[in-house]
Amino acid sequence: MRCPKCNGYMKSIEYEYVQVERCTKCYGIWFDRFELQDLKTLSGSEVIDMGDPDVGKQQNQNKDASCPRCEIAMIPEADKRQPHIHYERCPDCKGVYFDAGEFRDYKELTIGEFFKSMFNRNS
Repeated sequence: MRCPKCNGYMKSIEYEYVQVERCTKCYGIWFDRFELQDLKTLSGSEVIDMGDPDVGKQQNQNKDASCPRCEIAMIPEADKRQPHIHYERCPDCKGVYFDAGEFRDYKELTIGEFFKSMFNRNS
């Protein structure tokens, strides 16, 4: 499997019972459907995101990403609770790709972000 952003090779890694693919070059992470939700709930799973967030920010500028599974164009999205986190989602297989540093950030919902998301949900 090739990385949708830098075309590097993706290597399978596992945290507890969840297996994801991580790029050996830019360290972006591919999550098949439901893997992101599974890892979000597992304590300590942010260790799989060992990439440099600055490299991730650079890669995030690349909007021309194709799904590494389906090879169709992915859709850029932002997390509803943390809108500064931008990722790509495959409309077909529902997999998602996070650039380096984004999964670590995704796992660290701050108090301010939590209350802001609660306020926005009630509006």
